[in-house]
This record gives sequence, C-alpha cells and structure tokens, in this order.
Amino acid sequence: MEQIVLLQDSLDTPTFYGVNNSNILCLKNQHPDVRVVARGYQVKVTGSEKAIESFEKTLHLCEQFCIRNNRLTEQDILMLLHGDKPQETTTDNLILHGVNGKSIYARSTNQRALVKAYEDNDLLFAVGPAGSGKTYTAIALAVRALKNKEVKRIILSRPAVEAGEKLGFLPGDMKEKIDPYLQPLYDALQDMIPAAKLAEYMEKGTIQIAPLAFMRGRTLSEAVVILDEAQNTTALQLKMFLTRLGLGGKMIVTGDMTQIDLPPTQKSGLKDAMERFKDIKGISIIAFNEKDIVRHPLVKRIVAAYKEGV
Repeated sequence: MEQIVLLQDSLDTPTFYGVNNSNILCLKNQHPDVRVVARGYQVKVTGSEKAIESFEKTLHLCEQFCIRNNRLTEQDILMLLHGDKPQETTTDNLILHGVNGKSIYARSTNQRALVKAYEDNDLLFAVGPAGSGKTYTAIALAVRALKNKEVKRIILSRPAVEAGEKLGFLPGDMKEKIDPYLQPLYDALQDMIPAAKLAEYMEKGTIQIAPLAFMRGRTLSEAVVILDEAQNTTALQLKMFLTRLGLGGKMIVTGDMTQIDLPPTQKSGLKDAMERFKDIKGISIIAFNEKDIVRHPLVKRIVAAYKEGV
C-alpha cells in the first residue's frame, strides 16, 4: 500500500531532511520494509500497513523534536527511535529558534517583562528608546504564536509618517513608496523564518505587512497584530487601529516618545492611549529604558546624550 504523510507547515524542512537528505536516509535505513519519497511537506511511504504505521510514528516524533529545537541529527533520530530522549535545546528566556539555528530570546529585564505580559494580556504597549528590542521581541512573540498554531495570522503595521521626507516625491508605485517604512519589520522576520517559508506565508496572507491606513474597516481575529512606531499616530488613528481587535487576537503597540515626527501642534496618539489605559485590566504597558538597549554600545550613550539635552 501507499500513503502520503503530511508534515506541519511550521517545520523547517531543510533542517528536518538534513544535508543531502541524510536524515531521511537514516529514517529509511531504520525502516527497511518501506520505500520513502520526500518532497516539501509531503512524504510518500510505500509498504505494508504495519511497516508504514511504524515509520510514520517515528517520522512524527522526529518532526516534533525538530520543531521544538530547530535541529535534527542522525543521533537524535536513533535516540528517538529507541525510546530515548535526546538533549533538548534550552536557553534561558528563549522565545523561539530562528533561521540557521539562531536562538532568539529575551535579553533584558523589560524584554522578559514583555514576554510575560504577553501571556496574561491581549493588548500590550511597549514604549522606550531606539535599540531596546521592543519591535524585535514583539515580532518574535508573534512568530512563536504562529508556529505553535495559537493564531492563524500575523499582521504588522506602521504609520507612513515622513521623518523629513514626502511620500509623493519618492519614485515608484504605492508599494514601492511604502516598503522603506516597513523594511525593519521585514528584517526581523527574515531572522526568524526561512526565506522560502516567509515568501509562502506572505503570498498566502498568513503574514501581512501594511501601512496603518490599510487597517480601516477590518476585524483582525485569531491574529497577532503589531503596530510599530505608534508615536507617529494621531489619537483617532490609534483608536481606529485598536478597535480592529477581534476574537482570539492579541495586539502589541510599540513606540518611542522621543522620536515623534508629527507636527508640533498634533498630540501623539500613543501618549494619549498610555494616559487612558494605564489602569485597565487586560492591558499591559511596559516602559523600556536605556538599560534594555541591545544594539552597539554607543547607542546607549547616544540615547543618554539626547535625553540630557546634550
């Protein structure tokens, strides 16, 4: 008989199959009574019903181990096959495993506070200086939720407010004009999801990146929705965004109150929201500071100098 076994779409298939399909060959050698053809997320198995059942059980054990640890070796396969437990990859404050085995974890006190607050709240505000990891941590939480099938979509947004530039004078169509504003979000995603998988997610709409104006009229259910650079929203824009939250969804709003690009007469919607929501249950506000900065050491000094008015 012949059976098609489907692998989870959160699996990094190059890691799972191994270099030159070494992992699949190892599995095949341990189940000599089946023929195996693996391509993408489908594994075609041919053999007796009992042999296929045995192979499929081992295959799924290896699949789950690979998803959890972002690694799979022949030694791991042999240990799983014989009922042993391979050493799990553990890192304190680990959020998820990114591309090429990179571990992405909460590196500062307030990054850890954001991870904890995410578990207990559906709306979070992460506010603080450049380089403190607000957006990166938020996106990591969203990717983890997607991989764990806690949500069906990730939606990332930014207001297209010019820091001294005008959209109308930029070349290209609307997408080409907007993309530079959204590039930091692409950069973070590329650290966390293999390129081919990221392209697939974006083509299917599983991951969406769009300017804030494109959020109007939508209900964002079963999704992690992140609004970055929220200091550049007006109160009405932020209200519109926050009221998009649907059932099974979570929102994370990030911003830096020292980098407001709105006209001087216009109050930031982020500042307004923080004043309104500070005592509402289900909403958490995490205030990042200079101690959370994880970029080049000079960034801490630069932020401190501007804060002091130097």
